[in-house]
Amino acid sequence: MGKRVAVVLAGCGVYDGSEIHESSAVLVHLSREGAQAEVYAPDVDQMHVVDHVKGQPTQEKRNVLVESARIARGNIKDLAKLDVKGLDALIIPGGFGVAKNLSTWATQGKNCIISKEVEDVLKAFHTAKKPIGLCCISPVLAAKIFPGCELTVGHDTECEKWPYAKTAETMKELGCKHVNKHVTEIHVDVKNKLVTTSAFMCNAPIHEIYDGIGKMVREVVRLA
Repeated sequence: MGKRVAVVLAGCGVYDGSEIHESSAVLVHLSREGAQAEVYAPDVDQMHVVDHVKGQPTQEKRNVLVESARIARGNIKDLAKLDVKGLDALIIPGGFGVAKNLSTWATQGKNCIISKEVEDVLKAFHTAKKPIGLCCISPVLAAKIFPGCELTVGHDTECEKWPYAKTAETMKELGCKHVNKHVTEIHVDVKNKLVTTSAFMCNAPIHEIYDGIGKMVREVVRLA
């Protein structure tokens, strides 16, 4: 029997939901490892809806669970129904939805609030000593909830390749240890069972992002 891994989504689309390529990579690599993905999302309204052609917010309203169902091909559950007892690990892909719909990081940075449902789920897996995989921007959730933990969002010096490197500095201000890693590498916080990789925090070819997520997934499944 393969490991059962909860995958928590935050909508559908990089600018207002889960990053689609990252989410798909997680699901493909879980399948390759013989693990069973169980997809969840909170039944809440998105912070806003972004036109992905113009990169501008619209007046539209969308629901995080309904939008996430697009990625899950309809096979998804309300995050409120997640029971950690029947699951072996947790993975949260990136995308701005993590910073807008699962937390208020996009508008408040280190002073953000994490959605109670999301915080409860992260704490439940952590307390049960079950591994947690986070990529792209989603390590900020752990930075806020688990002081002193070790994480990577790639590099901490901003440049063309690492346009979001200031995130690493902000995480350090929260008391975390940030470890610089290339996009194809992961960092494992052994004590907290946190596995992180930078994914689209890096301006890298998509196959490198896919490979880094693959390493994260393999390590999460191994630790489970």
